[in-house]
Amino acid sequence: MGLWRWRRRGAKASRRYPVPLTMHQLWMVSLSAPVSRDRGVSRTTLYPFARIDGDGAPRWLAEQWEITTREQLAGRLDGLSRTGYRARAYRLTGVAPLAWDAALYVDIARRGFACGLIDESDAWTALKNIVPRVAGTYGSWSEYADHYLLGRQVWRDGLRGGEDASGLPASQSVADAHLQALLDPANRASPWNMAPWDAISHPDRTR
Repeated sequence: MGLWRWRRRGAKASRRYPVPLTMHQLWMVSLSAPVSRDRGVSRTTLYPFARIDGDGAPRWLAEQWEITTREQLAGRLDGLSRTGYRARAYRLTGVAPLAWDAALYVDIARRGFACGLIDESDAWTALKNIVPRVAGTYGSWSEYADHYLLGRQVWRDGLRGGEDASGLPASQSVADAHLQALLDPANRASPWNMAPWDAISHPDRTR
């Protein structure tokens, strides 16, 4: 049983993608770290899972974002880059939390790569496209985290009017605890500690 389950989960992604990310690459991938709470995710590789999962990414993109084609993926990324959910948040709070849209943008791009809708080169290009705006808006991972939580709260509150309240995503306290763990300087597994915020402003280097 144990061996069968291991095979279903797939081999370790690090075997297929063994080259470590540069500091800039890890920084870009780390923009989606707030979204990556589930077990089995990877926060330090372009591939979003710790093990190769041929079904997880396409199923998630189809169910959560109605993305099944490269064109639909490109459209979603463009929408998040231009306005995203921050337009509604601004109307309600007077603040436009870019971090929420940026985290979703990077998460979707990584999953698009995982299921073959875009190749590795296109995925990195997509991530690079959002860097200037994010790096120019925030001065630390803490500021980024605060805006992510604000954007998530506005988004979650907007779901409360739905018919199935039991289907709401995790509570804000769960998201807050995850962000606190990422910001904890003692957390050696946090990609935010591996790639400090100001790393993107310095020449790229290997880690």
